[in-house]
Amino acid sequence: MTQACGCEHSANHTAATTEKVNTDKADAPWWRDRGLLLPLSAGILLLTGLSVSWIASGVLADVLAPALFWASLLAGASQFVPSALRGLLRTGRLGIGLLMTISATGAVILGHVEEAAALAFLYSIVEALEDRAMDKAHSGLRSLLSLIPPTATVLADGQGHEAQNRRSTDTIDVEVSALQPGQILRVAAGQRLATDGIVRSGSANLDVSAITGESMPVRVGPGAKVLAGSIVVDSALEVAATAAGTDNSLTTVVRLVENANERKGQRARIADRLARPLVPGVLVLAVAVALLGSVFADPAVWIERALVVLVAASPCALAISVPVTVVSAIGAASRVGVIIKSGAAFEQLGTVDHIAVDKTGTLTQNRTVVTDILADDSAGAKADHTVLQLAAALEAHSTHPLAAAITQAASTIDDAETSEVIEHAGSGISGIVGGQHVAVGNPRWLDPGALQPQVAELESAGKTVIVVQRSGVTIGAVALRDELRDEAPGVVKQLADEGYGITMLTGDNTRTARTVAADAGITDVRAGLSPQDKAAAVAQIAQRNQVAMLGDGINDAPALAAADVGIAMGATGSDVAVESADAALSSDNLELLPRALHHARRGRAIINQNIALSLAIIVALLPLALTGVLGLAAVVLVHEVAEVFVILNGLRAGLLKTQPAAETKIYCLSDCTQS
Repeated sequence: MTQACGCEHSANHTAATTEKVNTDKADAPWWRDRGLLLPLSAGILLLTGLSVSWIASGVLADVLAPALFWASLLAGASQFVPSALRGLLRTGRLGIGLLMTISATGAVILGHVEEAAALAFLYSIVEALEDRAMDKAHSGLRSLLSLIPPTATVLADGQGHEAQNRRSTDTIDVEVSALQPGQILRVAAGQRLATDGIVRSGSANLDVSAITGESMPVRVGPGAKVLAGSIVVDSALEVAATAAGTDNSLTTVVRLVENANERKGQRARIADRLARPLVPGVLVLAVAVALLGSVFADPAVWIERALVVLVAASPCALAISVPVTVVSAIGAASRVGVIIKSGAAFEQLGTVDHIAVDKTGTLTQNRTVVTDILADDSAGAKADHTVLQLAAALEAHSTHPLAAAITQAASTIDDAETSEVIEHAGSGISGIVGGQHVAVGNPRWLDPGALQPQVAELESAGKTVIVVQRSGVTIGAVALRDELRDEAPGVVKQLADEGYGITMLTGDNTRTARTVAADAGITDVRAGLSPQDKAAAVAQIAQRNQVAMLGDGINDAPALAAADVGIAMGATGSDVAVESADAALSSDNLELLPRALHHARRGRAIINQNIALSLAIIVALLPLALTGVLGLAAVVLVHEVAEVFVILNGLRAGLLKTQPAAETKIYCLSDCTQS
């Protein structure tokens, strides 16, 4: 057992060390990054050698300058020649690095060591910039882990370590990696939550801006779900952990994003398909130029020109421009709460023109609330609260999902005067409240009486109505509904104005579905769908459009998988939904959706720019190199400067455009009935 624990600790330590090294590399200044220092030293040696050859004469020019050129060449070539040769020998891969190696070798053979050094320097510095760009893009994702504190304060009895002389209010500081679900965390004002949980006691404002992008603090109280990394702003909370310290919503987000490049985007595969035949094609072209030129003209001239052609047609800018853009864009999206699981998903998201959206939990809050209370004064119900209090007195003894909404809406519940409670399955509940018989149930079981017209109107509006009777007489009714999210109508209008088609898919009944859709501004509604029906509907839409499916539940998983891009509503929602989706919104705020679409469209435009520019460079340089207009040094300079440009252009995808200030909203996460 000890050995096993030691192995696990060693593995965890190794993984943590590797993670730290990667993060440190990304965060290190450029003068401490070895990947940049060698190419930079190659450049300094090259410039020094050129200066010596231009200024000095005699021994200095004949000995020192070539030595500096050779040192520059070796420093630069060390960054790509070994890997190029390994790729050739192990897999037979004809990569871009091999082209650079052959070009540099040919230049040396022809006596142009300074041109070879320039080639090695420019290519190695571009490769180093690419690596640093990737690290920078990923470091923003890895830095999410720093939002989790290293230790957490846990109640001793929640730890299971309480000694006989230890009171239940004693606390212990433990490593976050040791936290387990069920433990009670005590979080003081100003501290971060170490893992996900549910507030057990206390009330406070939470700063969740780093987690969900919500700019304003949110108020939480007992029963509210809270996420790892959130900051308690003003007062202490006791939180029951619902996830382990190493497997919470924040680590899930990081894990999703760190796997983003395991599948290359469609555009990246296009670039790869263009580069793969181009490499051997360029080699064949260079050999043909050298052979044919040597037959009809000076071999030295045409061999050198063949080497220039080899460099001019190298598709390195094409090969690196798309990955840099995609990784930068994915990293930027994660910072605003849009988690994209792959480059393919990001690029596909930029082509979407139709949105299929689930109703419950996506357009709506997935939290039933009391919306209307009817009271029949002629039957003895003098005030609305009388109806609600009587209903709540019985519903406090019920396990029905609607019961919680009714009891939560009631200001007080007099449980002491309630007795003989009987639940009538599928109909309602009855009992004695204050010495009188009270029944609460649906209008099919209890006659609404004089309230029938109002009850019918509420039901036609998609609400669930509960009739309340006292001593056999209907005194009122309570209407409930899963309310539309506040931001839903505005988001739907914004998407429609921008040309997106929108379809609502739901398993709910047609009447409720159409009511919610009308409130949201959606005209295309498909109701009463099973999970398989939803998937079929998405597939049907996908025949004519590029469709994204937005959903949050297990029943949405088939549709999420069937869509061109599946988007899970809330990265901490249904595990099945998140796993089936290609992307996830880290909060339940629908306003993240149009921002994600804008970001993906902009990133796709940058990808197209880089591909077009990379191909244009090859097309333009080839005839110039073939006819001898440009020499080796000039071609190397133009080609590698262009690479730097496409990298910098790709990094623009990591810059988020400023969004217009949204209307301030206050979201209640626990008891929303209190004013």
